[in-house]
Amino acid sequence: MPFINSRVSTVMTASQRSSVKEKLGRAISIIPGKSEEWLMVELADGCDLYFRGEQTQPSAFVEVKVFGVIPEGCLDKLTGEICGIYEQDLQIPQDHVYVKYEEVSKWGWNGSNF
Repeated sequence: MPFINSRVSTVMTASQRSSVKEKLGRAISIIPGKSEEWLMVELADGCDLYFRGEQTQPSAFVEVKVFGVIPEGCLDKLTGEICGIYEQDLQIPQDHVYVKYEEVSKWGWNGSNF
């Protein structure tokens, strides 16, 4: 039950949205037991993001929330993949992408909780 919340300062085309969503769907499988089948993605574009006090370059803030524990070895690989996606598809330099991870122990779905 992962959720990826993405805020970018650029405005995305429909094609870019589709590509980012598909690539995030593949990337989430880096975490054992997670797949696109249960992934929810939010893509918010045109956000007012200030990095180092300025808005001079495109920036992104990506939150990855996962039910359960993320094995430590997965984080570096997933961060690299996410930063690469935003650089390749949206021309946001990797050093202007923050990725935040959150392990969630309580998660509700379909009228009940896990």
